[in-house]
Amino acid sequence: MTNDLYVGARVFTADERRWAEAIVVSGDRISYVGDLATARRIAGASPREIDLAGATVLPGFVDGHAHVVGTGEAAQQVDLWGADSLHEIQRRIRAWAEAHPEAPRIRAHGWIHSAVGGAPHREMLDAAVPDRPVYAQSYDYHSIWLNTAALTETGIDDDTPSPSGGTVHRDEVGHATGYVDETAMHRLVWPLLDEVTTEADQDRYLAAALRAYRETGVTATTEMALDEGDLAAMTRADRDGALTARIAAHWRVQPRGDTAADLAQVDRAIALSRACSSEWLRVVGIKVMVDGTVDGCTAALGAPYADGSLVAPIWSLDELIPVVVAADAADLQIAMHAIGDEAVRIAIAAIEAAVAANGPRSRRHRIEHLEVVGTGEIARLAALGITASMQPVHADPAIQANWRARLGDARVARGFPWPEMTDAGATLVFGTDSPTSPQAPLANMFVATTRRSALDPALEPNVPGYAVPLVAAIEHATRDAAWACRAEHDYGRLAAGLYADFVVLDRDVFALDADELLSARVVRTVVGGRTVYER
Repeated sequence: MTNDLYVGARVFTADERRWAEAIVVSGDRISYVGDLATARRIAGASPREIDLAGATVLPGFVDGHAHVVGTGEAAQQVDLWGADSLHEIQRRIRAWAEAHPEAPRIRAHGWIHSAVGGAPHREMLDAAVPDRPVYAQSYDYHSIWLNTAALTETGIDDDTPSPSGGTVHRDEVGHATGYVDETAMHRLVWPLLDEVTTEADQDRYLAAALRAYRETGVTATTEMALDEGDLAAMTRADRDGALTARIAAHWRVQPRGDTAADLAQVDRAIALSRACSSEWLRVVGIKVMVDGTVDGCTAALGAPYADGSLVAPIWSLDELIPVVVAADAADLQIAMHAIGDEAVRIAIAAIEAAVAANGPRSRRHRIEHLEVVGTGEIARLAALGITASMQPVHADPAIQANWRARLGDARVARGFPWPEMTDAGATLVFGTDSPTSPQAPLANMFVATTRRSALDPALEPNVPGYAVPLVAAIEHATRDAAWACRAEHDYGRLAAGLYADFVVLDRDVFALDADELLSARVVRTVVGGRTVYER
């Protein structure tokens, strides 16, 4: 076997010895990372030498929280990111509809609540496209906005009841407005959209996500809402050798209002964890949505929102404990979406119940998002070894106006407290939650290390005291994200014995101003020793 010798680069390893100048790759794994003289001796007499001409090398990014097929699907839809008014939202949707007269329905994503100028209403979308169904997903994917034709297509009307944990919103006289959130969206809208999605569509969406990953340096990802359709697409790609990012997936468990039905979903995850364990695709655990979002006033808080409202969690503690205990007993990893402090307390209490029920064992459970959380909850999760999985892009000042207004008090100044997690001794993982946010990791690192906006850098930073140094940010997005899904012996660092998964940048982002992160480009992505992208 001929070795590959990468030279002429500044190599950041995210390992105990952080810096190196050469990498030796044998097959799909790294033989050596370190000084050039030793690398030449290990590489042998006639290696393939790749001179990176002064570039910077990082471990491949490991997205700590993503929705992979959904990321590719969103890329095919009307992009509403950056639409700052109802007029602009309508203009983009109308333009897409006119450009695609054959499309039976219009799908859009990325609108933010503050841009609408009030509560979303079907008539606002009717004004853009009156004759075809329009489904506009909010940026956080916790609510969806339908026009009148889409309400008709889904069968939602004035008499449709709201399920527990979600709402079919109505106006003051009881008419459905077209705004549907949380479990109501999951049960009443998404199934229709799934029905009209073909296997070929899913394969195309996955291929688009993988292409974006290759171009932006993502070599592994953590899927956070796996379902049968997504799994089938991933399995086909794995079988065909088409996966170019390693996927550790969490099976989505929905509240059914019946313990037996809830536990049946855990059983399905257990079976999948045994069946799906290739080097490219693993089912590692379950995902539970304990609450919603601050923007939609569906996050479970301990104190009221600015308007005086309080909402119940999607899962009560009594409902959640049997699911968590069963998954923990089966050695599944448990990921719990908990944005509000009350939801965080419920998630922690469920893990405590699992520890009490199942006794000592190796655990790597995690809480996702943790946007509104107190020091007491942070201390408790750290003591239990719970991973804090957070997304810098969610703290982007460009999307914070509605978030801040919904809280309206001192909690705003404690939003997204990343350093407090590591100060308390917890492992901190960075991800993107794509497609709820643009998935490019370098922009994510910019927000992490500056608390400024990657969408509009001129905006004032968002609680700048919570910024983290760039080295730490990249480690949270590589090494720590791999550790969190029990992959630390395979990827996440550049070290001998690990997969040769790395990314080459066109500049030294460590030596330049943080703004360079927004213009830096990936010039090469290597996965398993194979160059899968070259600019």
